Amino acid sequence: MVRCIKLQKELPGLDEPPWPGELGQRVYENVSAEAWQLWEERMTMILNEYRLMPWQKEAQKIVAKAMDDFFFGEC
Repeated sequence: MVRCIKLQKELPGLDEPPWPGELGQRVYENVSAEAWQLWEERMTMILNEYRLMPWQKEAQKIVAKAMDDFFFGEC
C-alpha cells in the first residue's frame, strides 16, 4: 500500500519500479497502481500525438519529463 501522491489516498502500489533510475523509484514509492494506469493512458496519448518512438533516447527524455510533471508537478 502507498499513499498515492496523484489520487491522495491509500491504495495498492506497483509491484516494482516502472521506470529506471531515481524517477522510477520515486514513482514506485509514491504512486498507486490505479494512478499508474491513468499515466499509461496519458503516455500513450503523448507518444501518439508527438509520434515518438519509445526506444529512442529523446523520446524517453520527453516521456520522463511528462511523467514527472504528471505525478509530481504543481497541477
